Amino acid sequence: MLTVKDVNLHYGAAQALRGVNIQAEMGKITCVLGRNGVGKTSLLRAVTGQHPTSAGEIAFDGKTLDGMAPYARAKQGIGFVPQGREIFPLLTVRENLETGYAPLKRADRSIPDDIFNLFPVLRSMLSRRGGDLSGGQQQQLAIGRAMVTRPKIMVLDEPTEGIQPSIIKDIGRALQYLRDSTGMAILLVEQYLDFCRELADYVYIMDRGEIVHQGTAETLDTEEARRHLTV
Repeated sequence: MLTVKDVNLHYGAAQALRGVNIQAEMGKITCVLGRNGVGKTSLLRAVTGQHPTSAGEIAFDGKTLDGMAPYARAKQGIGFVPQGREIFPLLTVRENLETGYAPLKRADRSIPDDIFNLFPVLRSMLSRRGGDLSGGQQQQLAIGRAMVTRPKIMVLDEPTEGIQPSIIKDIGRALQYLRDSTGMAILLVEQYLDFCRELADYVYIMDRGEIVHQGTAETLDTEEARRHLTV
Protein backbone atom coordinates (compact mmCIF):
# COMPACT_ATOMS: atom_id res chain seq x y z
CA MET A 1 0.00 0.00 0.00
CA LEU A 2 1.05 3.56 -0.76
CA THR A 3 0.21 5.94 2.07
CA VAL A 4 0.34 9.74 1.85
CA LYS A 5 -0.17 11.27 5.28
CA ASP A 6 -0.64 14.98 6.08
CA VAL A 7 1.54 16.05 3.15
CA ASN A 8 2.23 19.70 2.37
CA LEU A 9 4.16 20.87 -0.68
CA HIS A 10 5.35 24.37 -1.60
CA TYR A 11 6.74 26.06 -4.69
CA GLY A 12 8.53 28.92 -3.03
CA ALA A 13 5.91 30.83 -1.04
CA ALA A 14 3.00 29.19 -2.88
CA GLN A 15 1.46 26.15 -1.18
CA ALA A 16 0.28 23.47 -3.63
CA LEU A 17 -0.69 20.67 -1.21
CA ARG A 18 -2.36 21.19 2.17
CA GLY A 19 -2.45 18.25 4.56
CA VAL A 20 -3.21 15.66 1.86
CA ASN A 21 -4.07 12.12 2.96
CA ILE A 22 -4.60 9.30 0.46
CA GLN A 23 -4.03 5.56 0.19
CA ALA A 24 -3.51 3.39 -2.88
CA GLU A 25 -4.00 -0.30 -2.12
CA MET A 26 -2.48 -3.26 -3.92
CA GLY A 27 -4.82 -4.84 -6.46
CA LYS A 28 -6.93 -1.69 -6.75
CA ILE A 29 -7.18 1.34 -9.03
CA THR A 30 -7.24 4.59 -7.08
CA CYS A 31 -8.24 7.69 -9.04
CA VAL A 32 -7.55 11.32 -8.10
CA LEU A 33 -9.83 13.81 -9.84
CA GLY A 34 -10.11 17.58 -9.88
CA ARG A 35 -10.10 20.66 -12.02
CA ASN A 36 -6.90 22.15 -13.49
CA GLY A 37 -4.49 23.64 -10.99
CA VAL A 38 -5.83 22.00 -7.84
CA GLY A 39 -2.65 20.06 -7.00
CA LYS A 40 -3.07 16.69 -8.70
CA THR A 41 0.27 16.74 -10.52
CA SER A 42 1.98 18.14 -7.41
CA LEU A 43 0.71 15.11 -5.51
CA LEU A 44 2.33 12.77 -8.03
CA ARG A 45 5.56 14.79 -7.94
CA ALA A 46 5.59 14.27 -4.19
CA VAL A 47 4.97 10.52 -4.54
CA THR A 48 7.63 10.01 -7.20
CA GLY A 49 10.19 12.27 -5.51
CA GLN A 50 10.31 14.90 -8.25
CA HIS A 51 9.60 17.68 -5.74
CA PRO A 52 10.32 17.67 -2.01
CA THR A 53 7.49 17.85 0.47
CA SER A 54 7.34 20.50 3.18
CA ALA A 55 5.66 18.31 5.80
CA GLY A 56 4.02 14.94 6.23
CA GLU A 57 5.05 11.41 5.30
CA ILE A 58 4.88 9.20 2.22
CA ALA A 59 5.39 5.47 2.66
CA PHE A 60 5.18 2.47 0.35
CA ASP A 61 5.27 -1.21 1.21
CA GLY A 62 5.97 -0.33 4.84
CA LYS A 63 9.00 1.87 4.05
CA THR A 64 9.16 5.63 4.22
CA LEU A 65 10.01 7.36 0.94
CA ASP A 66 10.78 10.73 2.51
CA GLY A 67 14.09 12.10 1.23
CA MET A 68 14.47 9.26 -1.29
CA ALA A 69 15.55 10.22 -4.82
CA PRO A 70 13.27 9.42 -7.79
CA TYR A 71 15.59 6.66 -9.08
CA ALA A 72 15.65 5.05 -5.64
CA ARG A 73 11.83 5.08 -5.54
CA ALA A 74 11.81 3.37 -8.94
CA LYS A 75 13.96 0.62 -7.40
CA GLN A 76 11.38 0.30 -4.63
CA GLY A 77 8.76 -0.51 -7.27
CA ILE A 78 7.20 2.82 -8.22
CA GLY A 79 6.63 3.11 -11.98
CA PHE A 80 5.71 6.54 -13.35
CA VAL A 81 3.88 7.54 -16.53
CA PRO A 82 4.21 11.35 -16.66
CA GLN A 83 1.81 13.85 -18.13
CA GLY A 84 2.80 14.54 -21.73
CA ARG A 85 4.35 11.04 -22.00
CA GLU A 86 8.00 12.29 -22.10
CA ILE A 87 9.24 9.50 -24.33
CA PHE A 88 12.61 10.01 -26.08
CA PRO A 89 11.71 11.13 -29.62
CA LEU A 90 15.06 10.25 -31.24
CA LEU A 91 15.31 6.77 -29.71
CA THR A 92 13.54 3.80 -31.27
CA VAL A 93 10.55 2.19 -29.59
CA ARG A 94 12.81 -0.67 -28.47
CA GLU A 95 15.37 1.75 -27.04
CA ASN A 96 12.64 3.70 -25.24
CA LEU A 97 11.43 0.48 -23.63
CA GLU A 98 14.98 -0.46 -22.70
CA THR A 99 15.41 2.77 -20.73
CA GLY A 100 13.14 1.02 -18.21
CA TYR A 101 16.02 -1.35 -17.45
CA ALA A 102 17.72 1.29 -15.26
CA PRO A 103 16.31 0.17 -11.84
CA LEU A 104 16.56 -3.56 -12.65
CA LYS A 105 19.22 -6.12 -11.90
CA ARG A 106 21.03 -7.30 -15.02
CA ALA A 107 19.33 -10.70 -14.95
CA ASP A 108 15.90 -9.04 -15.03
CA ARG A 109 16.57 -6.79 -18.02
CA SER A 110 14.07 -7.93 -20.63
CA ILE A 111 10.89 -6.55 -22.19
CA PRO A 112 7.83 -8.41 -20.79
CA ASP A 113 5.58 -10.06 -23.35
CA ASP A 114 2.58 -8.50 -21.58
CA ILE A 115 3.51 -5.14 -23.13
CA PHE A 116 3.05 -6.47 -26.66
CA ASN A 117 -0.03 -8.45 -25.71
CA LEU A 118 -1.66 -5.29 -24.36
CA PHE A 119 -0.30 -2.94 -27.04
CA PRO A 120 0.37 -5.02 -30.20
CA VAL A 121 1.21 -1.94 -32.27
CA LEU A 122 4.45 -1.49 -30.32
CA ARG A 123 5.81 -4.83 -31.53
CA SER A 124 5.39 -3.77 -35.15
CA MET A 125 7.10 -0.43 -34.48
CA LEU A 126 10.13 -1.54 -32.47
CA SER A 127 12.58 -0.04 -34.96
CA ARG A 128 10.70 3.26 -35.46
CA ARG A 129 11.70 6.39 -33.61
CA GLY A 130 9.48 7.38 -30.72
CA GLY A 131 8.89 10.82 -32.17
CA ASP A 132 7.32 9.28 -35.29
CA LEU A 133 4.50 7.65 -33.29
CA SER A 134 1.07 9.21 -32.86
CA GLY A 135 0.15 10.70 -29.51
CA GLY A 136 -1.85 7.63 -28.56
CA GLN A 137 0.96 5.28 -29.56
CA GLN A 138 3.42 7.37 -27.54
CA GLN A 139 1.13 7.02 -24.52
CA GLN A 140 1.11 3.25 -24.97
CA LEU A 141 4.90 3.37 -25.19
CA ALA A 142 5.13 5.40 -21.97
CA ILE A 143 2.98 2.85 -20.15
CA GLY A 144 5.06 0.03 -21.63
CA ARG A 145 8.27 1.70 -20.47
CA ALA A 146 6.90 1.86 -16.92
CA MET A 147 5.90 -1.82 -17.15
CA VAL A 148 9.48 -2.75 -18.05
CA THR A 149 10.57 -1.62 -14.58
CA ARG A 150 8.36 -4.36 -13.02
CA PRO A 151 6.57 -1.89 -10.76
CA LYS A 152 4.54 -2.79 -7.70
CA ILE A 153 2.57 0.42 -8.17
CA MET A 154 2.04 2.37 -11.38
CA VAL A 155 1.47 6.10 -11.10
CA LEU A 156 -0.13 7.76 -14.14
CA ASP A 157 -0.69 11.48 -14.74
CA GLU A 158 -3.67 12.04 -17.07
CA PRO A 159 -2.97 9.19 -19.53
CA THR A 160 -6.10 9.98 -21.59
CA GLU A 161 -5.16 13.61 -22.30
CA GLY A 162 -5.35 14.29 -26.05
CA ILE A 163 -5.79 10.58 -26.88
CA GLN A 164 -8.27 9.16 -29.40
CA PRO A 165 -11.18 7.13 -27.93
CA SER A 166 -10.05 3.75 -29.30
CA ILE A 167 -6.68 4.02 -27.55
CA ILE A 168 -8.33 5.27 -24.35
CA LYS A 169 -10.23 1.97 -24.32
CA ASP A 170 -6.96 0.06 -24.86
CA ILE A 171 -5.38 1.92 -21.94
CA GLY A 172 -8.38 1.16 -19.74
CA ARG A 173 -8.21 -2.54 -20.56
CA ALA A 174 -4.47 -2.54 -19.85
CA LEU A 175 -4.92 -0.97 -16.42
CA GLN A 176 -7.67 -3.44 -15.54
CA TYR A 177 -5.44 -6.32 -16.66
CA LEU A 178 -2.51 -5.10 -14.55
CA ARG A 179 -4.75 -4.73 -11.51
CA ASP A 180 -6.50 -8.07 -11.89
CA SER A 181 -3.68 -10.31 -13.10
CA THR A 182 -0.68 -8.97 -11.19
CA GLY A 183 -2.25 -7.38 -8.11
CA MET A 184 -0.47 -4.15 -8.95
CA ALA A 185 -1.59 -0.95 -7.26
CA ILE A 186 -2.52 1.81 -9.69
CA LEU A 187 -2.68 5.50 -8.77
CA LEU A 188 -4.33 7.44 -11.56
CA VAL A 189 -4.71 11.22 -11.87
CA GLU A 190 -7.44 12.11 -14.35
CA GLN A 191 -9.95 14.70 -15.50
CA TYR A 192 -11.91 12.29 -17.71
CA LEU A 193 -14.77 11.45 -15.36
CA ASP A 194 -16.21 8.50 -17.31
CA PHE A 195 -12.79 6.83 -17.50
CA CYS A 196 -12.46 6.91 -13.71
CA ARG A 197 -16.06 5.91 -13.15
CA GLU A 198 -15.51 2.74 -15.20
CA LEU A 199 -12.12 1.79 -13.75
CA ALA A 200 -11.69 3.10 -10.23
CA ASP A 201 -12.14 1.08 -7.07
CA TYR A 202 -11.77 4.22 -4.98
CA VAL A 203 -11.70 7.93 -5.82
CA TYR A 204 -10.44 11.14 -4.30
CA ILE A 205 -11.35 14.65 -5.45
CA MET A 206 -8.94 17.54 -4.92
CA ASP A 207 -9.66 21.24 -4.73
CA ARG A 208 -7.21 24.01 -3.84
CA GLY A 209 -4.56 21.55 -2.73
CA GLU A 210 -6.82 19.56 -0.41
CA ILE A 211 -8.81 16.33 -0.53
CA VAL A 212 -12.45 17.44 -0.48
CA HIS A 213 -14.18 14.15 -1.29
CA GLN A 214 -13.41 10.45 -1.17
CA GLY A 215 -15.34 7.25 -1.68
CA THR A 216 -16.14 4.51 -4.16
CA ALA A 217 -16.61 5.31 -7.85
CA GLU A 218 -20.37 5.37 -7.34
CA THR A 219 -20.02 8.50 -5.20
CA LEU A 220 -18.91 10.48 -8.27
CA ASP A 221 -22.59 10.85 -9.13
CA THR A 222 -23.41 12.64 -5.88
CA GLU A 223 -24.15 16.35 -5.76
CA GLU A 224 -21.11 16.96 -3.55
CA ALA A 225 -18.72 15.34 -6.04
CA ARG A 226 -20.22 17.13 -9.04
CA ARG A 227 -19.89 20.47 -7.27
CA HIS A 228 -16.12 20.04 -6.95
CA LEU A 229 -15.66 18.82 -10.53
CA THR A 230 -17.84 21.34 -12.38
CA VAL A 231 -15.92 24.15 -14.05
